Amino acid sequence: MTRLATASGSRALSKTLKPAVAKRTPPPGAGAWLPGFVMGAAGVRRFRLFRPPGVAYGEQLPLMVMLHGCGQDANSFAASTRMNRIAVRERFLVLYPEQDRLANAQGCWNWFDTDTGRAYGEAALIMKAVDQVCLLHPVDGARVAIAGLSAGASMAALLVTRHPERFQAIVMHSGIPPGTAHSTLSALGAMHGHRGTVPLAVTPSTMAAHWPPLLVIHGNVDPVVSPKNGEAAAQVWAQAAGARASQPRPVRRGQRYPMSVTDFKRKGSTVASLVEVSGLAHAWSGGATSQAFSDGKGPDASRMAWAFAAKQFRSAA
Repeated sequence: MTRLATASGSRALSKTLKPAVAKRTPPPGAGAWLPGFVMGAAGVRRFRLFRPPGVAYGEQLPLMVMLHGCGQDANSFAASTRMNRIAVRERFLVLYPEQDRLANAQGCWNWFDTDTGRAYGEAALIMKAVDQVCLLHPVDGARVAIAGLSAGASMAALLVTRHPERFQAIVMHSGIPPGTAHSTLSALGAMHGHRGTVPLAVTPSTMAAHWPPLLVIHGNVDPVVSPKNGEAAAQVWAQAAGARASQPRPVRRGQRYPMSVTDFKRKGSTVASLVEVSGLAHAWSGGATSQAFSDGKGPDASRMAWAFAAKQFRSAA
């Protein structure tokens, strides 16, 4: 999650860091894999946009923004999550912003560095990428969702709390909740599940009116980011909106890892959902087994993320 790492976290990252960044070939399958870049006060960031085949003239499609984790780039994250395959079937575009290695040697988004303002600068660049794609491609601006893994999940949360009106859903996979860290040192504590005291300027009324619903996915044997963070992220959303937790329900599909699902509701509406996956470490659940930070034995996080986003799009229609 940061340039520094705990002993256990560093070992877990080092085992998979090199193969994760070595593969830069475009992900397989039909559709266009388009390059782009944005510039701002925080520098330059590249991105890739996946556009499914057969987009008709005048058609407007939903947009899913995907923020990779440490040791990944746009190509490897697309290959790991296989979100593009779902985009072809369900007809939506996928934006993959990419962190610059000069900004973070491990390819992590600097979500935690709010003291220097670097986190906000990177968030602004990602929003510029979203704006550019919405302007130049057939995007329905009323149907935009964002998802991320690890540092990407934490950056997604930061982005949503700063621009809640731009997103209809957020998915945090193995991330750390907003308002937890403000520097590299505090981020290390957060990785272990120690909560910081960074205030979030929200009240139940403002959060309920503006923040999009949250889906949290976290493995219960994650050695890099404590599973406590998954529960904490859902609680941040729930407490800000005055929502209450329902009874956890067990779910298992075939031979995949079992999971426990807890919904947090306010006046009958789901503010947040927490999916705790038994046996999952620090990896995208249900991802391609050939990729780093990817566990094919887990329930399909990409399918869950899209189903969650699509539900919010229908509710807002």
